[in-house]
Amino acid sequence: MPDGQDIIPLINGCVKANRDSQREFYKQFYSYAMAVCIRYCTTKDDALEVVNDSFLKVFNELHQFKPRYQDYEASLKGWMRRIMINTSIDHYRKNKKHHLVVEMDTSHQTTIEVAATSLDKISHKEIMEIIQRLSPVYRTVFNLFVIDGYKHEEIATMLGISEGTSKSNLSKAKMNIQKMLKEAEAKYYGQKAV
Repeated sequence: MPDGQDIIPLINGCVKANRDSQREFYKQFYSYAMAVCIRYCTTKDDALEVVNDSFLKVFNELHQFKPRYQDYEASLKGWMRRIMINTSIDHYRKNKKHHLVVEMDTSHQTTIEVAATSLDKISHKEIMEIIQRLSPVYRTVFNLFVIDGYKHEEIATMLGISEGTSKSNLSKAKMNIQKMLKEAEAKYYGQKAV
C-alpha cells in the first residue's frame, strides 16, 4: 500500500481519468474494497459487482475528496468505505425483491450462551462465513450496526425500514449467529472426540 505521498499523484492521475493511474489505484485498494463489500453481499460475484460499481463512483467523485485526518491514506479509505457501504445498500435495495426472509416465531426464543473457549477456537474467516450465512436483511443490519457503527435511526433511513424493525433484525441476527456458533462448537467438539 503506498504511503500518503505516493497516493497524491495517483489520485491526481485518477482525477485526470488516466487509465494507468486508475488501474494502479484499483489494484492498490481492491482488497480493501472487497473486504468491505463482501460483508454485505450474498455471493462473491455480487460483491465483485458492488466493488466495481463502487470504484466507478470513487473515480467520478475523487475530485471532491478532502482528507479529514493527517493520515491521507486513512482519510481516503474512510471516504471510500462510505461509498462502498452506500453502494452495497443500493445493491441490496435493488435486489430486495429477490430475498426471502422467513420471520421466526419469537414466543419460544431463548438466548444461547456460547462458551468463550469455543470462540477462542474459531478463526476470523469462520466468523465471516457465519455472518455470510445470515439472511441478507439480518446481515446488512448486523454489519451496519455492529461493524460499521451506524445507529438504528440511520440504518432505518438507509434501508427504508422502521427503527423498531432495525432493532428486531439486529436481535434476530445476533440470535442466529449465537445458534450457528453453538453448532460450530458442537461440530468442533464432536470432531475432536472422534
